[in-house]
Amino acid sequence: MNEWILQTNRLTKKLDGIPVVNDVNVRMKKGEIYGFLGPNGAGKTTTIRMLLGLAKPTAGSVHIFGKDMKRERLSVLRKVGSLVEYPSYYGHLNAIDNLETVRRLLEVPKSRIDEVLSIVRLTKDAKRAVKGYSLGMKQRLGIATALLGSPELLILDEPTNGLDPAGILEIRELIKSLPREYGVTILVSSHLLSEIDQMATHVGIITRGRLIFQDSIDVLRQKARSRINLHVSEPEAAWKMLLSRGYQADWDRQTLSVEQASDQTIAAMVAELVHGRYSVYRVEEEKASLESIFLNMTGGEGSL
Repeated sequence: MNEWILQTNRLTKKLDGIPVVNDVNVRMKKGEIYGFLGPNGAGKTTTIRMLLGLAKPTAGSVHIFGKDMKRERLSVLRKVGSLVEYPSYYGHLNAIDNLETVRRLLEVPKSRIDEVLSIVRLTKDAKRAVKGYSLGMKQRLGIATALLGSPELLILDEPTNGLDPAGILEIRELIKSLPREYGVTILVSSHLLSEIDQMATHVGIITRGRLIFQDSIDVLRQKARSRINLHVSEPEAAWKMLLSRGYQADWDRQTLSVEQASDQTIAAMVAELVHGRYSVYRVEEEKASLESIFLNMTGGEGSL
């Protein structure tokens, strides 16, 4: 049995002969929250539109639940919910009536409306006209609409875009709860690494149409290499002494620095410095941030 709930093979989309998505191989397992991360214009939405059958690939294939989207699109999409860009709704109708229009198309029980409103915490506001909702409430209604058909896979394109911090927190906590409480597998796109870091279990990074990283969020965090900074007296002389004792260090006029050294190595270096009568004022650990890793990977594109 194929272990991937979603799999693309060399997925490519060209516009006017220029590839905007180029040989992308996404792999997702059941129960994951897959963060699809990249700068604005990197190809995230185009990829998502191809996953949902809204855009035709120039080359490559999409398989969801082990089925070829090209051949079995309708049967696949019955088990997929999505929110692409901004949710559509009738502003003069309340949440219940908006959901009812979709429920009839999906032919699911009426009771499902109350269930999804409860999931997204809109029960108290269900009878208010949607035009009076905050942006965060509208996004939650969009997710409720995507959940109506009890999907196994939920695809969300920039669901926190334009929200204030409170709205971002609401959507983030909602997304994190869905796999745990309802068994939904989620692909969520964003250009904000801080958001993906706080909710995803796995991440794929796309830039200029190419997928340049794909693994667990923990593996990405491990790329944040640590550096130990030693603030000492007479740094140049101290640096030369350490080099003569076989220790690898850098010197930047004010500070000595060592990359990815063990605690034992740092302790031995400090002992050498003290023995050489150099004053050790401060020992600090400095970690490269995930943001700096992301910017390095994507060539400094996009916002964070």
